[in-house]
Amino acid sequence: MPPKIAQIIRSSSRGYRDYGWLRTYHSFSFGDYYHPSYIRFGALRVLNEDIIAPGTGFATHPHKDMEIITLPLAGELRHEDSTGQSGIIKPGQVQVMSAGTGIYHSERNPSQRDALHLLQIWVIPEKSGVIPRYQQADLPPLPANTIFTFLGPKDAGHLLWIHQQSWFSLLQLESGHSAIYFMKKFSNGIYLFIIDGNIQVQDYTLEKGDALASEGLDTIEIQGIADNSRILLMEVPMI
Repeated sequence: MPPKIAQIIRSSSRGYRDYGWLRTYHSFSFGDYYHPSYIRFGALRVLNEDIIAPGTGFATHPHKDMEIITLPLAGELRHEDSTGQSGIIKPGQVQVMSAGTGIYHSERNPSQRDALHLLQIWVIPEKSGVIPRYQQADLPPLPANTIFTFLGPKDAGHLLWIHQQSWFSLLQLESGHSAIYFMKKFSNGIYLFIIDGNIQVQDYTLEKGDALASEGLDTIEIQGIADNSRILLMEVPMI
């Protein structure tokens, strides 16, 4: 009998703010949203789902000692930073920044017509004061019902890497199918976020925007209830 899932986080329990140009859902305390039960999950500090209006975005601002991962879900993201990197990031691509000793960047929606929908995730690094860096990669077509790990520690051989013993994976699951995730490190925890669709894990049914968090697992089995369900799996140290 596998250990019970430690926590189910429903989409409706996330913090929500509407600033006009930005509608944002916070899985953890962020900015002027604070919830004592949702500060972080191990090294996973931020999971924001942002919808950014056309022609708007985040002006140039600083970060320090944080690993920042951005996944566009719809629309386009224009990125510029103080390392000299700039460009457009689209769905099917992933962006990583190591803020390290300090980096300035802006993230804007260049479209004058379409909204930009993205996930931005912050992971606390295993060491501070690293040289700031930027990385971007195209995701390959994801095979159905197969977990694809696209990010890991440095030299782990994945598309992208961060300064932490963390692994990020995507899964597109069809109804009636299942997939098993094998933990890379038993001491890590696992945080699943449902991007789209409807799945079941143990006795729990999860829908779009829901999440689950647990530790002490060797494996976790995910069953598809709706076609084209997309799940982001984040394995992180429980610091």
